Amino acid sequence: MKAGARLPALFVGHGSPMNTLADNRWTQAWRRLGQSLPRPQAILALSAHWYVRGVAVTSMDAPRTIHDFHGFPRELFEVEYPVPGSPLLAARVRDLLRPLEVEADRSWGVDHGTWSVLAHIFPEADIPVVQLSIDRTRPAQFHYDLGRRLAPLRDEGVLILGSGNVVHNLGMLAWDRPDAACDWALRFEQSVKDHLARRDHAPLVAWESLDPQAQLAVPTPEHYLPLLYVIATQQEDDAVSFPVGGIDMGSLSMLSVTVGSGV
Repeated sequence: MKAGARLPALFVGHGSPMNTLADNRWTQAWRRLGQSLPRPQAILALSAHWYVRGVAVTSMDAPRTIHDFHGFPRELFEVEYPVPGSPLLAARVRDLLRPLEVEADRSWGVDHGTWSVLAHIFPEADIPVVQLSIDRTRPAQFHYDLGRRLAPLRDEGVLILGSGNVVHNLGMLAWDRPDAACDWALRFEQSVKDHLARRDHAPLVAWESLDPQAQLAVPTPEHYLPLLYVIATQQEDDAVSFPVGGIDMGSLSMLSVTVGSGV
């Protein structure tokens, strides 16, 4: 990858896959991000929805659009995000993460955690996308440490994108109350923002101790962990901003976090 101006790193709270088709305050913010972000040469995405045993990176020329959900309207299953892949970026990721064994994957593709967001940020689908899996067998510190090792990509024209939700409790969703916000969800989201504003990452890695009701906010870690990859890339002169936030349906945080300048 070519060197250039340092790109920001971005975490997006993706929420429901239906946001792909929606025009709301979150998707409007994502579209504004696309208009203000420097155009990357490629995107390395970490999605909550590739949460598996082991670390793998997509290495094909043309990744498929994965519809990894059920129970949604047919229109959502018809969405395609036909981006090119980048075997070159995949090889660079494997090199940066050595001696960790990283599988060169040719079967996954681009899942909805990635394309539901990128369909708004870069709707032309013309920027190569590579996904890196999240190893479900590893602790939070492992994921943060991998993020630190991936940080040089930001100086090589690569946008590092994490897609998940800081608060993600599907069991407590208020489906009929989209404007609802549980007190514990608001408090956890605000605590994350406060620590990020202070560049205080250690409590965010040890998220279980972040709030007395952290287990409600993060009952399983796959939607939270992409945030750690993104903030781990923060450099000495990198500011943090929050393009959009708020709670959807009571227990989904839609917080987005930008690390670095350019937006």
